[in-house]
Amino acid sequence: MLPTSIITVNYHQPDITIDLLKSIAKSYSPEQVEVIIVDNGAVKNMELIFQPHFQNIKYIQSKKNLGFAGGNNLGIKQAKGDYIFLLNNDTEIPEGYIETMIAEMEANENIGLLSPLLLYFDQKDIIQYAGYTPLNYLTGRNACIGQFDKNTGQYNNQSYQTGFCHGAAVMCRKIDLQKAGLMDENYFLYYEELDWCEKFKHIGKQIWFTGKTFVYHKESMSVGKASSVKTYFNTRNRMLFIRKNTGWLNTVLFAAYYTLVACPKAILTLLLSKQPDLAKWVFKGLLWNYTHSKNSKNLGFTIKN
Repeated sequence: MLPTSIITVNYHQPDITIDLLKSIAKSYSPEQVEVIIVDNGAVKNMELIFQPHFQNIKYIQSKKNLGFAGGNNLGIKQAKGDYIFLLNNDTEIPEGYIETMIAEMEANENIGLLSPLLLYFDQKDIIQYAGYTPLNYLTGRNACIGQFDKNTGQYNNQSYQTGFCHGAAVMCRKIDLQKAGLMDENYFLYYEELDWCEKFKHIGKQIWFTGKTFVYHKESMSVGKASSVKTYFNTRNRMLFIRKNTGWLNTVLFAAYYTLVACPKAILTLLLSKQPDLAKWVFKGLLWNYTHSKNSKNLGFTIKN
């Protein structure tokens, strides 16, 4: 098996990250895999907490919360493997996972990014992800294939090109990543993996899904509690993604739809559900795009560790 670097970002969840390390250790030796843990927003050095659970760990402490993209980028810069595997810390992998992913990529040089079947950890027979439909660039919307369907093995022997990878589990070749570039840290949270997919497409690579292996994901099936940070960055980054990845005409048409239809509808829904504070963050997320360039490093939101 070719040497692989697994990169995971920990954010105040040491016990969950330890569970991931244990799942890796069940199937892989330190000679086969290096695990890079980026400890985001960590006041204390936690290296000694993680080290006993896998013998080839590279621990990186970041006292600043760099977000999903920034944390992964920090790990990527120190990765030595021929294959780079970004894996959420709230996941667990089965035996043979890495070999299957590498075999898929070795069999098809056109694959730039590859994500596996994702199953909900708490309901292991329910699918979270089996690919994405193409994005409608005029509305900024697409759909997740297979989500909430019962897993009956319908994807077990399938691999196919898909709209986007899933940030919870995605693999690439280091040589391709060096051409495509790192994730865009200006997103901070949400849409960064979609933007990364676009970068791989621009170097002539494709985005693929495989159901020949899977990852258990501890994300809840229910929609997470709404918050100012989720509302703001989802609103801001949906438009930012379109601005960065389409031409001026598409951007203008999307901006008209987003400004006159989608955001007013979201604001009205929040007001009717007596959530005026969240409605404010929809407006602020939209406003950011009219007051900042698409390459601005100003997040427009104060991030607390």
